[in-house]
Amino acid sequence: MDKIKIGITHGDINGISYEVIIKTLMDSRILDFCIPIVYGSPKVAAYYRKALNVNSFSFNNITDADKAHTKRANIIDCVEGEIRVELGKSTKEAGIAAFDALERATKDLKAGLIDVLVTAPINKNNIQSEKFHFNGHTEYLQDKFGSDESLMFLVSNNLRVGVVAGHIALKDVPAFVTKERILSKLQAMQKSLKNDFNIKKPKIAVLGLNPHAGDNGTIGNEEQEVILPVIEEAREKGIMAIGPYASDGFFGSDMYTKFDAILSMYHDQGLTAFKALAFTSGVNFTAGLPIIRTSPGHGTAYELAGKNKANPDSFREALYLAIDTYRNRKENKELHEGSMDKK
Repeated sequence: MDKIKIGITHGDINGISYEVIIKTLMDSRILDFCIPIVYGSPKVAAYYRKALNVNSFSFNNITDADKAHTKRANIIDCVEGEIRVELGKSTKEAGIAAFDALERATKDLKAGLIDVLVTAPINKNNIQSEKFHFNGHTEYLQDKFGSDESLMFLVSNNLRVGVVAGHIALKDVPAFVTKERILSKLQAMQKSLKNDFNIKKPKIAVLGLNPHAGDNGTIGNEEQEVILPVIEEAREKGIMAIGPYASDGFFGSDMYTKFDAILSMYHDQGLTAFKALAFTSGVNFTAGLPIIRTSPGHGTAYELAGKNKANPDSFREALYLAIDTYRNRKENKELHEGSMDKK
């Protein structure tokens, strides 16, 4: 089996990115089934190796992805000139370094020099510039790859939560959550569950927008006028969508365990519950794109930077999910092409 080339962007250099990357790649067993290529800075990597007192691991410095060593963790220098690490601080310099690595990795992903992308956390404020004017990785990659739809999908074992309104201000959510957007997200979720997770007949729970899912119109009418009609339309299109459910009771009971995925209406509705249930192992997966991108479910965690206390589990799971998704997509594509050949 060919090894999968995994591009890893270093994210914000003043957070925990390098710590979780190094802790993950120190396990040499990972090299049995993938070729890691970090887009970052060898100097920053060396700084963190020293800070973490890591002597048994080092990166193989390369200039291009096609020069990657198949049995080493590789790193490409994407940062021009000297760069200063300021642990736990948000700096303009860190934002530039995060963008430069992301831009180079995205270019290589488009060119087929890497197979999948795993992004370490960025600071959504300091990365902003004339070249990056997005609310996060998801929107940036959707724009770069010309996708009409994408879905922020938080994944952990058997818990999968997607959102209709991702990085949207709360005051704008009710107007944003339209019938068209809900249906589009359901279709993207259905397709991802089948192609990326090999779930042949997915069962999707849909959450309401208002407390108690509107309580039959007492606390709001979006459930009756918007969400319920979309669920009915989705079912007519072959999507097994059920709801709308009140979020608190749904996650407070074991109801969430009875579904393959859950579509929440807005960011904190779904992600707060998800992170409470699966914080250390949660992975952010961008569904609906022609490429595969995953990310750990946590942020920069400035408060832990340089203290050797960061848990690498989420980053490791992001790497594994990227590999599994690549294989699932490849397998489903081959099955589809094989069935077409027989016709």
